[in-house]
Amino acid sequence: MTETDNATTHCWIYRSSKKDEMYLYLAKEDNFDELPEALMTRFGTPALVMELELHPDRNLAREDVHKVISNLQSIGYHLQMPPNLIPEMNDGETI
Repeated sequence: MTETDNATTHCWIYRSSKKDEMYLYLAKEDNFDELPEALMTRFGTPALVMELELHPDRNLAREDVHKVISNLQSIGYHLQMPPNLIPEMNDGETI
């Protein structure tokens, strides 16, 4: 059993102003000063979406909770990228 198996980790989740469905999880509220400059340039202005308690049994919609907890504990943040969306060509109709 690893440290993250029993850990409850509090985090703050922010939405990107530049990219739909990109989210930043932070271990400390509003702790943007320690993030890479290139990340913040690409992310834009963060907008707080929610505070959340993460634990190994919690399900997240698009992320592995163990990976998120590990990133929060090791580097202080986790970046959730938008899903890869494949546009439907001509709405499924044959040409």
